[in-house]
Amino acid sequence: MGNNASMKLGMLGIDARIAAVAAAAIRRGDSVVLAVDVSPEAFPGASVVDDQSLLDPAACDAVLVGSDDWSGERAEAVRLLVQAGRPLLVSHPLELSMLWAWEVEMIRRDINGVLVPLLPERLHPFVARLRQLLEASLAGGGLLGDVESVVLERRLTLRSREAVLRAVARDADLVRVLAGEPARMSALGVTPDTDPANWHSLVVGFSGPTSVPVRWQTTSGGEPGLRLGLQCGGGIVAVVIPDDPSQAWTWSQPGEADLQQAYDPAGLMLSVLDRSLRSGGAAVVPHEAAIPETDDAAVPAATWADAARAVELADAVPRSIAKGRGVDLHQEEFSDLGTFRGTMASLGCGIIMAALVLVVVAALVGGLAHEFGWAFGGWLAGTWPFVALAALGGFLILQFLPLLVASSREHE
Repeated sequence: MGNNASMKLGMLGIDARIAAVAAAAIRRGDSVVLAVDVSPEAFPGASVVDDQSLLDPAACDAVLVGSDDWSGERAEAVRLLVQAGRPLLVSHPLELSMLWAWEVEMIRRDINGVLVPLLPERLHPFVARLRQLLEASLAGGGLLGDVESVVLERRLTLRSREAVLRAVARDADLVRVLAGEPARMSALGVTPDTDPANWHSLVVGFSGPTSVPVRWQTTSGGEPGLRLGLQCGGGIVAVVIPDDPSQAWTWSQPGEADLQQAYDPAGLMLSVLDRSLRSGGAAVVPHEAAIPETDDAAVPAATWADAARAVELADAVPRSIAKGRGVDLHQEEFSDLGTFRGTMASLGCGIIMAALVLVVVAALVGGLAHEFGWAFGGWLAGTWPFVALAALGGFLILQFLPLLVASSREHE
């Protein structure tokens, strides 16, 4: 690919945010050449194909994945694209399933693939400034006093169960950026029998490694968007994040005039994709209008693991509602090895329980065989130690399987 080459993009589904990314790509000289589950009128120059066509690296350089009309078939298509090593820029959240998100992450990690979640909010300089204020407060040097709480107010026009949980999954990434990985969360304002079409008053509380509590809640009125604020001893520092990308972000701080700054999230995410392609060993994309070089205080771009963790936080909300109390978040590291260890732990417990049942059954059969002179039954009852030993021996041999797999991968 030469210095003046442009990127060829495929599309698997669409939504407003992915459409904005595609429009930004076309403005900078890229092209949308393939479209799956997308109206032909949306991109007249694109060939309407099936999802198998997106697997061909020669057909397109990367694939944009949208969330509108999401289905199990499209979830399977995304899984196949990740397995094939195709670079993806995906809307967030796609699937409100922690298991699906972490399964995709394990596949991506296994092949070192490029999978970029559409989470541009964390990259805005205002978010980095908020995090600096919070870190300074925790270090005892806050200019506005100690930060007492972090409040996220999400304004939604549609407040159904799915729409609210999608908003939680989207904003949970900012919770993690500002306050660290939550260790516990609790949901209020909604009960198990609440109408799924009207989750109008959900409040979610997070507590994490810092002593600063975080509250996320839905509100009504005003333009759709997010108000992100730090409640300090000297007042409230707030950032207003509009859903409309054409509108500027607003920073307000006590004693200072409001500051507005335009933001191009679609163009920025394309730059993240460009850098991911270069660092991932894929063909170099020549667009250099990329992310500006930043200092150590800047927030790094989100990985798919970040997106999966945000989905995990949203996935915990219904569990908290069902239990009527807070739930602990264990921050497990999902991997093939972790899955193997969990399976082995369950299998070990199952073998122990089966061995206990085998002893009881063997004793019963042995007693009946002795009583009625049943020679075969006596022999069968006497074999139980060898059966148990064989099962335990096979279980112990399986423990060496990760070492064999690791050696095979190193050799490859």
